Amino acid sequence: MSEPVSGKQRHDNEAIQVLDLYQTAEKIYTRRLNGFFRRLQNWSWIPILGAYFLIPWFKIDGRPAMLFDLVERKFHIFWITFWPQDFPLLAWLLIIAAFALFTVTNLFGRVWCGFSCPQTVFTQIFMAIEERFEGDRNRRIRLDNSPWSIEKLARKGGKLTAWLLVAFLTGLTFVGYFNPIDQLVVDMFGGRAHPAAVFWVLFFTVGTFVNAGFMREQICKYVCPYARFQSVMFDSDTLVVSYDSRRGEQRGSRRHDYQRGSGELGDCVDCTLCVQVCPTGIDIRDGLQYECISCGLCIDACNAVMDKLHYPRGLISFTSENALLKGESVRFLRPRFIGYVTAVTVMSLLFVYTLATRTPLEVDVIRDRDMLYRLRPDGVVENSYTLKINNMDQRDRHYLIAVESGLPVEYSGQREVMIEAGEVGELLVRLSLPEQRASSPNVPITFVVSERDQGDLSDRAESRFISPVR
Repeated sequence: MSEPVSGKQRHDNEAIQVLDLYQTAEKIYTRRLNGFFRRLQNWSWIPILGAYFLIPWFKIDGRPAMLFDLVERKFHIFWITFWPQDFPLLAWLLIIAAFALFTVTNLFGRVWCGFSCPQTVFTQIFMAIEERFEGDRNRRIRLDNSPWSIEKLARKGGKLTAWLLVAFLTGLTFVGYFNPIDQLVVDMFGGRAHPAAVFWVLFFTVGTFVNAGFMREQICKYVCPYARFQSVMFDSDTLVVSYDSRRGEQRGSRRHDYQRGSGELGDCVDCTLCVQVCPTGIDIRDGLQYECISCGLCIDACNAVMDKLHYPRGLISFTSENALLKGESVRFLRPRFIGYVTAVTVMSLLFVYTLATRTPLEVDVIRDRDMLYRLRPDGVVENSYTLKINNMDQRDRHYLIAVESGLPVEYSGQREVMIEAGEVGELLVRLSLPEQRASSPNVPITFVVSERDQGDLSDRAESRFISPVR
C-alpha cells in the first residue's frame, strides 16, 4: 500500500492555473494528416455542398426546386408547396429532424458536428484555402511570427480574397433560396438588385467570412447550444472518441530499441499529434470534453504513429464507455435508442400520411363590409360575398361553386372557374332572396367548392345571409 500524500505534498505537486475568461483566444494551427476519418470528412462535404449550391438552380414546373417566397407566402420544397396554414407541417418536419439528430447522437455521438455541420464544413474549406496560400502548420506559424513583407502581404491577401469569394458565393446562394437565383445573379451584377437582397447577401457573406475564417472553433465552444446539451443524449454505449489511458500511460518518448511491454512506459509517446490535428485544440487524452466534435482526426494521427512504432492501433478510437472500461461489446439495441427510433418512425409515418391526405384546396368567404344587405325596389334582398379559392396543387384546376342553404336563394356569379397551380382566385358573387321569403334576418349558408373532374376534392366555407328585421 502506498503512503498517504499530505496536503502540502499535494499542493507542491499540482500546477495551479489561472484562467482569464476575457483573455484573447490563442490561434489554433491545425496539422493536416491523411487517414480514414480525414477522407470520410472530405467525402461528406461533396453531397452537402453540392446540394446547397445546386438545388436553387434546378427547376420544377418552371420554378426553383426549393424556393421560400416570403412575399407570396409560398414555400416550394421540390414537388410540394406549403402555405402559411401549413406551418404546423413545417414545424412537425423540424421536430422529426431534431429527433433524427438525437437518434444519431445517441448512437454515434457528435458525428453531425464533425462531418455535416455547416460551421465545420466551411471552416475546413477555409482552412484548406489557408494551407494552399500559407503552407503547412509550421510554415503558417513562421509566417504569422515574421515581419510584414511583400511575400507575407501577397499570401495573406490571396487567402483573404479567396475566403471572400467563397463567402460571397455562399451568401448569394443562401439568398437564392428566397429569390429566384438566376434573376438574383443578373440583378446583383447588373446593379438592379433590391436593396434588401443586397443587404442580406452582404450580411451572410460577412457572417461566413468571419465565422469560418476567424472565429472557427469559437463558434463550437461558446456559441453553438448543441455542445451544451448533447450529453443528455449520451449513455454508456454511445460511441465517442476515447483515449485508452490504461494502455497509453505512462506517457513519454522512447529510444528506438525500447521494448514494448517492459512496464516503464505506456504506448503513448506524447508526440501531441492528436492535439495538433484537432480543429478545436483540445487534448483528447484528458478525457471526453464538450468541445470535442467527434471528427476522428486524432484517431488518424494516433494510428499513424502506432503504425510507425509497429504498435496495435486503437489507442484513440471510436468506442463506448462500457467497451473501454469494462471490455463489453457495444450494444446498439438499447432502450433509449429504441425509443428514439420508434418516435422518429411514428412521427415520420404520421407526417407522410398527413401530407398525402392533405386537401390541396382552401376556400374562404368574406362578406361585403360596406353594407350588410341591399334591398332592391322590387323587394328582393341582396347579399354580396368575395370567395377566395386557394389552389394549393401543382397543376391547374377547374372548380364548381354551389350554395347550400335552407332558403331558396338565387345565385349570381360564376359557377365554374379555372385557377392556376399555386394561385388564389377571387370571385364576387351575389345571393338574392325576396324579402317575404326570408324566414329569419340571419340565416347560415355554406359555399361548396369542388373540383370538376375529381368530386372528392372539395372544401366548404360558412357565412350568413342577412335580411331586414320584420
